[in-house]
Amino acid sequence: MLLHGMTRDELADVLAGWGQPAFRAGQLFHWLQRGVGYAQMSNLPAPLRQRLADCAPQQPVQVAQALRSGLDGTVKLLYRLADEHMVEGVLMRYKHGNTLCVSTQVGCAMGCTFCASTLEGCARNLHAGEMIGQVQCANAMLAGDSPVHNVVLMGSGEPLDNYEQTVRFLRLLRDPDGLCIGLRNVSLSTCGLVPQMRRFAREGLPVTLSVSLHAPNDTIRRTLMPVARANPMETLLDACRDYIAQTGRRVIMEYALIHGVNCAPPHADELAARLRGMQCHVNLIPLNAVAERGLRGAGAAEVRAFQQRLLSRGVSVTLRREMGGDLQGACGQLRRRYMQQGDASPADPSLAKEE
Repeated sequence: MLLHGMTRDELADVLAGWGQPAFRAGQLFHWLQRGVGYAQMSNLPAPLRQRLADCAPQQPVQVAQALRSGLDGTVKLLYRLADEHMVEGVLMRYKHGNTLCVSTQVGCAMGCTFCASTLEGCARNLHAGEMIGQVQCANAMLAGDSPVHNVVLMGSGEPLDNYEQTVRFLRLLRDPDGLCIGLRNVSLSTCGLVPQMRRFAREGLPVTLSVSLHAPNDTIRRTLMPVARANPMETLLDACRDYIAQTGRRVIMEYALIHGVNCAPPHADELAARLRGMQCHVNLIPLNAVAERGLRGAGAAEVRAFQQRLLSRGVSVTLRREMGGDLQGACGQLRRRYMQQGDASPADPSLAKEE
């Protein structure tokens, strides 16, 4: 039983079966959302704390390894789940607050050709409590500093392929008695699952939607992303327009620049034409090379030329700042190394601190 992803009402049902009064659910929810161990839940009676410890994991997520960048303080995290599966996260330090990249699945089933997370497929979905646990772990590392302020669902997995638990996580995340992170500080990245995008637009959750586009047309996109075979670009862009109309928020188009594939001047022209008139922003991404994939990122001159060509055609565009460049930056690489080598030395909590 995983209590950390439960609502107050669900906790009340569990506790009622144990003969506990309803008000205990609010107390327990408060502690669980802060990642406090059962023994430290000071306003719960000792017999209840013991029963909780006997039947439910105390911490569904633990940091197995933390690698700190010597360049900018970015921390690459390898989390161990209660069933010994591993997922990754990235803690990034910005002037406007600490940002955490959160995983939603163990691995990924989407098969994108530039991504390491999908090489072994998807082992299972994460529970909302395991997503909350990733944020709690990062906050524990930041003790004495500002907690996580922004969340990006851009770790391993496709968030909308784990729809119910992702939505549950978002509702828990913003709870005033929980982590209390406003959803306007949250970005959700999707490879383009159109039916789920349309459903998500009607959830009343004001998150920023980031769409992994990575191509100016279906021909190229289908070579990079299997999902494009079932979700053609015009259908995808229509879903983006629907999201904008429903939420009033612009959509971010993620575009990884791959040498010889999608970053020639005609590609920029075609992309600009596709996006004309849409309330969106293009986020250009320096490709993190994955050895098994054989793809190479665009050179600096190619990147600048592509960016300038989009700007000259009226497209809002920026180049994503590269964080943790001296770490294994591509999503899934740290977990993959652990799976191959069993290398997960103990985490050093000091890694997240400024020197």
